Amino acid sequence: MKNKLLTMLELQDAMNARVNPAWREANNEWYRAIWTECAEMLDHYGWKWWKHQQPDLDQVRLELVDIIHFAMSDYLLQDKDNQAVASRILDEIAKPGSIRDIRLAIESMAQSTIANRSMHFSGFANIMQLIDMDFDQLYRLYVGKNVLNFFRQDHGYKDGSYIKVWQGREDNEHLAELLSQLDSESASFKDQVYQGLQARYTD
Repeated sequence: MKNKLLTMLELQDAMNARVNPAWREANNEWYRAIWTECAEMLDHYGWKWWKHQQPDLDQVRLELVDIIHFAMSDYLLQDKDNQAVASRILDEIAKPGSIRDIRLAIESMAQSTIANRSMHFSGFANIMQLIDMDFDQLYRLYVGKNVLNFFRQDHGYKDGSYIKVWQGREDNEHLAELLSQLDSESASFKDQVYQGLQARYTD
């Protein structure tokens, strides 16, 4: 688990540097990105009592993946030692919150993040438990999304030339299909994801 988290931290640092080589000096408000993603996650789960809503757990999981991008970036700013950051995150995940209503758990994490201008992973782990998401699932989805973000950057995302819909489907759909076919335990997992996206994009 720690090795997977170290891989995630390395990928996050690389992605941040790809977007802005001076990302550590940019003073981005990572916590603000986190609590706004919490609001999106709540919408995907559903909270409106005046209309029928079906929880979309796949989208809830993807929002957690987006959130961990920002939370790891914040922790990487606080400590440049990836081993120490990984240990800190794992310690916090090992002590999940105990809120049983997912809506309240999401609000609690958002509230704590705003108050502290940083996210604590105990609340994050609480939500993972409530949707039966284990760390291996988080890792697989995180690496997939990270690789897709790199792929987008490599193919013109920043200048607007990237094509998001291929063969009638969005790139996220192609990614989900690829992830279901690949072994996330493989040492070349992230390279296989990139190669799979490349093969589909150029078809």
